[in-house]
Amino acid sequence: MAYDEGLADILRDALVDVPGIVEKRMFGGLCFMRNGNMLCGVHKGGGMFRVGKTRYDDALGLDGVSPMAFTSKTMAGFVDVSDETLADDERRGALMRMAMQFVGALPPK
Repeated sequence: MAYDEGLADILRDALVDVPGIVEKRMFGGLCFMRNGNMLCGVHKGGGMFRVGKTRYDDALGLDGVSPMAFTSKTMAGFVDVSDETLADDERRGALMRMAMQFVGALPPK
């Protein structure tokens, strides 16, 4: 398995009451989509959140958060998180609020 199932369960539990959530396997990890838009996910060694450009710097200010680079190209509005950050209730909660605010404002796909 390319990602930690325990970390995936943490995200599942956080999203259990959110309407429009669908799990999708992507790039060797697991992505959680909200109304068809990427919200967050887990991968080997941690996870990611889609916080948007306006909250990007706020997210990067948290310990264990870095720019998300896929195939060496930084993805605007996405941050990568360590597994320790994903397991930490406070930091994960802050990132999830940023992601929910951003993705919640996007039109459904």
